[in-house]
Amino acid sequence: MIDYSAFQGKKAAYATLGCKLNFSETSTFGKMLEQLGVTTAGKGEEADLVLVNTCSVTDVADHKCRQVIHRLVRQHPGAFVVVTGCYAQLEAESIAKMEGVDLVLGSDEKASLVQFLAEAWGGRVATEPQHTEREAAYYTKKTKDIRSFAPSCSRGNRTRYFLKVQDGCDYFCTYCTIPYARGFSRNPTIESLVKQAEEAAREGGKEIVLTGVNIGDFGKTTGEQFLDLVKRLDVVEGIQRYRISSLEPDLISEELIAYCAESRAFMPHFHIPLQSGSDTVLKLMHRHYDSKLFADKILAIKAAMPDAFLGIDVMVGCRGETPECFEETYELLERLPVTQLHVFPYSERPGTSALSIPYVVSEKDKKLRSRRLLALSDEKTQAFYAAHIGETAEVLFEKANRGRAMHGFTKNYIRVELSAQEAKAEFDNQVLRVRLGAFNFDKSALRAEIVSGRVATEPQHTEREEGRAATEPQHTEREEGRAATEPQHTEREEGRVATEPQHTEREEGLRLNRSAQ
Repeated sequence: MIDYSAFQGKKAAYATLGCKLNFSETSTFGKMLEQLGVTTAGKGEEADLVLVNTCSVTDVADHKCRQVIHRLVRQHPGAFVVVTGCYAQLEAESIAKMEGVDLVLGSDEKASLVQFLAEAWGGRVATEPQHTEREAAYYTKKTKDIRSFAPSCSRGNRTRYFLKVQDGCDYFCTYCTIPYARGFSRNPTIESLVKQAEEAAREGGKEIVLTGVNIGDFGKTTGEQFLDLVKRLDVVEGIQRYRISSLEPDLISEELIAYCAESRAFMPHFHIPLQSGSDTVLKLMHRHYDSKLFADKILAIKAAMPDAFLGIDVMVGCRGETPECFEETYELLERLPVTQLHVFPYSERPGTSALSIPYVVSEKDKKLRSRRLLALSDEKTQAFYAAHIGETAEVLFEKANRGRAMHGFTKNYIRVELSAQEAKAEFDNQVLRVRLGAFNFDKSALRAEIVSGRVATEPQHTEREEGRAATEPQHTEREEGRAATEPQHTEREEGRVATEPQHTEREEGLRLNRSAQ
C-alpha cells in the first residue's frame, strides 16, 4: 500500500512548456496533488516539490526546457524536482544527470506520476533531506510500448476547460519527433469523455477545447469515430461552446463539416496544419495530403460556414524547400480564404529521416520567408476582423485584473476588448451580446460595447454571430496567427513566428497561441 502522508502540507511549483495538451495534463497533476494535501507555492515562496512538463518539438524547445529546469532548481533549493513530458521521454538519461533533478518520467510513466512520486519522494523525505550528487531515477519505455492514457479535463486558471480526447500519433512525418515522444495513437471511450464534459459543466464551465496530438485520428483504441464524439458532446447540457484544437486536412470529413455548420455548440473555428503548400515538399515530409486536398477542405468549410475562422500552421525552411517551393506555399495561402497563419521555422531533430534530404535552407532565408508569411497573416487577420465591425456578437468574457480592460472571444474567434470603465467582475465567464467596434490600439482586438445582458445558457445554432462562424482561441489571449517564441499561455498573438512551435493540435510542433487566459 502506498503511503501518501509525505504529501501533506507540502507546496508545489509547476512549469509547463509546449502545447495545450501539456497545460491540460499539468493542471490535472496539480489537481491530483491538491487532493493529497499539496498546495501551490505562491510567488516568492520556496516549494517542496517542483514539476516540469516538457516539450521537445524543436531544438529550441529542448534548450528552453533545460533553462527552465536549471532556473527552478536555483529558485527552489532542496525541492524534489520531477521532469516529465516529451523531452523527458526522448532524453531521460541526460536529464537525470542534471543537477537538482530527482525523478524523470517518460510518456507512459507519466500516467502514474502520483504513484512514482509517492514512492520516490516518500523515500527521499525520510532519508535524503538534502540534494546529493547522485543521478536521478528515470523511467521510460520504447515508443511501441507506450500504451497508457492519462485522462485530463482541466481548467486551471483559465475560463475554458481543456479536454484531452486523444494522445499519440501514427503519422511519423519526416521532420517530427512527436510520435517517438508520445507513442502511437490511442484514446479513451466516448462515454468517459462525455462524463468529464458533464463534470466540467457542473463546475460552471461554459467552453471546452478538445485537445490531443492527432485529434481526428480518434477511435484507434475503441473502434469509435471522431464525429460520434462530436455528436455526443454537442448535447451535454451547460456547455455552450466547443472548439477543436487542430485537425489534419485528410481527417476533416464532409460529414464533420456539415455537422459543425448546424451544431448547437461546436464553434466555426478550425485550426488546420498545412506545413507546406508545395506538393514536392509535402511528399518529402510524408504528409497525408496534397495542396489540392487542403484547398478543397478550406473552401468546403467556408461554403458551409462563411464566417469561420481558419488558423493555419505553416513550416518554413524545411529541407527540400527551394525558393520555388516556398513561392508555391505563399501563393496558395494568398489566394485561399484563411484567417491567420502560425508560422515557424523548421528545426533539425536528431533521428528524423528529414536529415537525409540534401537541400538545406539557410537561417537567413528562413527568417525572410517567415516575415513574408507573417505580413500576409496580419493582412488577412485584420481584413477578417474589419469585416465584422459594426455587427453584434456573443462574447465569452474572461477575468481581468481590477482597473484593466476585459477580453473575450466571439464564436468565430475574434478577440474582443471591453474597456476598463465598462468591465465588471460579474462578466467573468459570462456570454454577453456586444456590438463590435473599431480596432484597439495595437490591432489585437476589436473594441466592444455591451448591448444586452447575459444570453441564454443553451444558445441555439441560429444565434451564431448572425451566421458568423466562431472559434475559441488557443490558450493565450491573442490572435491565432501569431507564432509564439514560447508556447506559454500568455497574451501573445498566435501567428507570429514561433521559434518554439507548439505541438499542440497534433503536437506536431505546431500550434496557435492565441489568447492567454
